[in-house]
Amino acid sequence: MIEKTLWHPVALAAELADAPLPARLLGEDLVLWRDAEGQARAWQDRCPHRGARLSMGRVVPCEGVGKTLECPYHGWRFDGAGQCRQVPALPQFTPPAGHRAHTHAAREAYGLVWVRLDGEDAGELPAFAAEADARLRKLDCGPYEVETSAPRLVENFLDMSHFGFVHEGWLGAREMTAIDDYQVVATPTGLLATGCKAWQPQSTINSTEPAHVEYSYEVTAPYAAVLVKIPEAHSVGAEDYRESIALFICPVDAERCRVWFRLATADWTRDEPALRAFQDTIFLQDKPVLESQRPKALPLDLRAELHTAADKASSFYRRYLKGLGITVGVC
Repeated sequence: MIEKTLWHPVALAAELADAPLPARLLGEDLVLWRDAEGQARAWQDRCPHRGARLSMGRVVPCEGVGKTLECPYHGWRFDGAGQCRQVPALPQFTPPAGHRAHTHAAREAYGLVWVRLDGEDAGELPAFAAEADARLRKLDCGPYEVETSAPRLVENFLDMSHFGFVHEGWLGAREMTAIDDYQVVATPTGLLATGCKAWQPQSTINSTEPAHVEYSYEVTAPYAAVLVKIPEAHSVGAEDYRESIALFICPVDAERCRVWFRLATADWTRDEPALRAFQDTIFLQDKPVLESQRPKALPLDLRAELHTAADKASSFYRRYLKGLGITVGVC
């Protein structure tokens, strides 16, 4: 399954502190915890001894080892590499190499903990070019729990035709829904759509008047995408104003997801709750419509649903998923 070789976000890094944290990815229950060096660890949430949930346990010090994850059932203690170091029922026993938890690769980036279920710590995370721009302020919004598939979420993110209906009065208006032609090209990670334009009553939290907004969209992994929006300067009171928003999705199961947005914004004045509130407003308008779609999985046969030229990016995305061999969240 190719999805298990990809990196997926599973939790906010700030959530992972002194206690183990449960998570779920691609139908597998995980436990996250921090070792003595503060490194995030991700394991199968199952003790290899009698199958208890390790996420119900504790992070405790172990002499000569540092921090260990202690099973809640019999107190077996595992080091950061997953090796059992102590069996309390047998104080003199030295656990052999085979007494170990099932581990996965974990990394931290963009304020999130990322996990790769198959393989070692290798490969690239979805790119977010704006992360390196010191002129832009970064923050995460979410998580949002959504009862739909990850590909449906990405396709919605790429779609401008719904602005005037789902986001009326914010990102669009019913009388201004025409979509001009735009360009889509293949990239090593998916696709890039440029020349995308929309008229918006309030394109960002900083908008003081309606404006035309130029967008670009990039699919950076099967379940990740980035948009850049540049509104007309008069509408935000600043030259060269831009925002970049990354969509990062955890496919909890085939048709259930946790979603985060990573914002890179030129707004350094508003507090974080205000910035998050704007993103909450927009996405919570999308959520009920996304959850209403049937099937929840995204059809990769282009004959299964109807398409027009305005759907160019999403049609391209479906062909990309099919060519990659994606199986989770599609039909």
